[in-house]
Amino acid sequence: MRVRHFAVSSLIALVVALSAGAAALAADDCHDSPRAGIDWRECNKRNLMLPNGELRGANLTDVDFSGTDLAGSDLVSAIFEKATLVRASLAGASASGARFARVEAYRTDFSEINAPGAIFRSGELQRSNFHAAILTDVDFTKADMGRSQFDKADVSGSRFALTNLARADFRDAKFSRPADFDRAFFFLTRIEGVDLSGATGLNQWQLDMACGDKDTKLPEGLKPSKNWPCKFGDD
Repeated sequence: MRVRHFAVSSLIALVVALSAGAAALAADDCHDSPRAGIDWRECNKRNLMLPNGELRGANLTDVDFSGTDLAGSDLVSAIFEKATLVRASLAGASASGARFARVEAYRTDFSEINAPGAIFRSGELQRSNFHAAILTDVDFTKADMGRSQFDKADVSGSRFALTNLARADFRDAKFSRPADFDRAFFFLTRIEGVDLSGATGLNQWQLDMACGDKDTKLPEGLKPSKNWPCKFGDD
């Protein structure tokens, strides 16, 4: 019995030592330079200059990137789930297939990001800038995108189901393939001059809250709101 007890105690000690070593290795990674596949889970990366970095396939779950410059970086297939990107810059980054689910990205610069097939489900993206971004086949389901900018962005084939788009601006956005707006919140959403003729999920109640004009193209069966064009004052 004494031999068996010693063996069990030795095994427990070995497991504890290995766990401690793994934890130390993960902590060391927080100080490493960007590289493909790096594991920075839960690291603090606030207010850093990391432009043009190599983070392809990196695990960036729950990382705090507040105020950090990631402009021009390779973020292809990177995992940003639950990351904090408040006032960060991902301008011009390559992020196809990247996963931004449940990110906190208030006033974040995503302008000209190339992110086809990316996932932003349930993200907090209020007032973020997606100017001229490539967002084809992107999943924005249940995201909060109030006052976000999509001017000149390509959002063809993307999904905005149950998304808060209050005061978001889609003027000059591209919709070469149908986008899904099922039950999206369209309060004062700017769609003047936008071709939504192929959009799916749109209902008249959404359009009656939105801001279009005589050049807005709608799916068959829907009509311009009698309140168009909207009158904007100080807001």
